[in-house]
Amino acid sequence: MASSSSTAQGKEAVSAIAKHTDAEGYEMPWVEKYRPVLLDDIVGNTETVERLKVIAEDGNVPHIIISGMPGIGKTTSIHCLAHALLGDAYKEGVLELNASDERGIDVVRNKIKSFAQRKVTLPSGRHKIIILDEADSMTAGAQQALRRTMEIYSNTTRFALACNMSNKIIEPIQSRCAILRYSKLRDAEVLKRLKEICEMEQVKYNDQGLAALIFTAEGDMRQAINNLQSTFSGFGFVSQDNVFKICDQPHPIVIRQMIKDCQNGSVDDALARINDLWDQGYSAVDIVVSVFRVTKGMEELQEYMKLEFIREIGWTHMRILEGVGTLVQLGAMVARLCKLSLPPQALKI
Repeated sequence: MASSSSTAQGKEAVSAIAKHTDAEGYEMPWVEKYRPVLLDDIVGNTETVERLKVIAEDGNVPHIIISGMPGIGKTTSIHCLAHALLGDAYKEGVLELNASDERGIDVVRNKIKSFAQRKVTLPSGRHKIIILDEADSMTAGAQQALRRTMEIYSNTTRFALACNMSNKIIEPIQSRCAILRYSKLRDAEVLKRLKEICEMEQVKYNDQGLAALIFTAEGDMRQAINNLQSTFSGFGFVSQDNVFKICDQPHPIVIRQMIKDCQNGSVDDALARINDLWDQGYSAVDIVVSVFRVTKGMEELQEYMKLEFIREIGWTHMRILEGVGTLVQLGAMVARLCKLSLPPQALKI
């Protein structure tokens, strides 16, 4: 996380953005309204962000690949780096292409190459930056064309690629880039940012509501902020029940009670809870993923029992992903979990 001075700067930047937005007279999504503009404002992945700060100070940015899960600040980090490097020349010196754009060989040959050839007035020693978001969705042919373009125009243009899985980028491009890996954000980091936004937007909440936002986001800051705004817009108060209504996920309290029923060997009660969730319209994969996440965090389960439960849940998840997403499959999982909890002599006929 950033130091206290940088945190203060971050809050000032957030306030400036909020005031500008209000003055314009339209409402932006909070995820855009509070998007960091300085490297100091970025939440989490401190060591990697420090490397970007060193690059920004040095001014000689290499080709870079940032990989990691969605919503943890990959593209935002590249934009912050570009702002730090180019300053007022940011608009002229940056080209961004997203996965929503057509990015076949023609785009690499025409749009990217023409931008790389264009002469732009930049601060001394700086380079133009081409940002390719979701780069792992580019075709193999486009990546091969990009490899050659990177080679030819490396004196004037640097490439920054953001992707979920760096192994989908071809080896020749990987070897030309510095690869930075972003990890999932910690709960405390997401919580701190949510509290800052709640303070700015005067959002009423309780601790259980914020805990539910963190549970549903799974380290994805973008999803956490979007869910916060949706819950506040819909209900005016961020509570646990309101969050799960907005996110439409099986309620962890129901799942936890079902696991306790399995732990006690109460197969009828556990099946009844699974049936209720199924009748509410939740898919098998929604239910089994929630069961896994709740089981993983249950401190009252003994360690060996938790391991056995997770193994059975994992087998069920695999079968569901293979296409057998039926209520019978979930019932079989419940039966196996109950069987694990019973003493061996109770199973003898």
